[in-house]
Amino acid sequence: MRRVPDAAALVAAGKVAARLEAGDEVGRPELATAVRTTLAWLAHAHPGKLVEVRVPPFGAVQVGVPGQDSAHTRGTPPNVVESDPRTWLALASGRLGWADALAAHRVSASGAHADIAGLLAAFAQDA
Repeated sequence: MRRVPDAAALVAAGKVAARLEAGDEVGRPELATAVRTTLAWLAHAHPGKLVEVRVPPFGAVQVGVPGQDSAHTRGTPPNVVESDPRTWLALASGRLGWADALAAHRVSASGAHADIAGLLAAFAQDA
């Protein structure tokens, strides 16, 4: 079971996202911690196994989508969201909108339930 990030860890992840947006360099360990923190928060806030969210090379989690009961299985079936770490942190912090990320091909989303915009909006409010 993943550890639930505390408020300080979420604030730190938001600061990493802000530094990236400003064009600052962020070290790999700090980037990895921010990605893992935000993924852990997402999995805690939205338990389930409908959509797999991948941010290679730092992590992947499975999340639920309200009103949906199906489960994601291993491999690369539908309902997979994947992005690079910088894009993920911009999405998770609300600095990049879901539609904009899709349009710019900065995130790939496959499957009928892979639209996680509503899940990310809640994170941006908490961060």
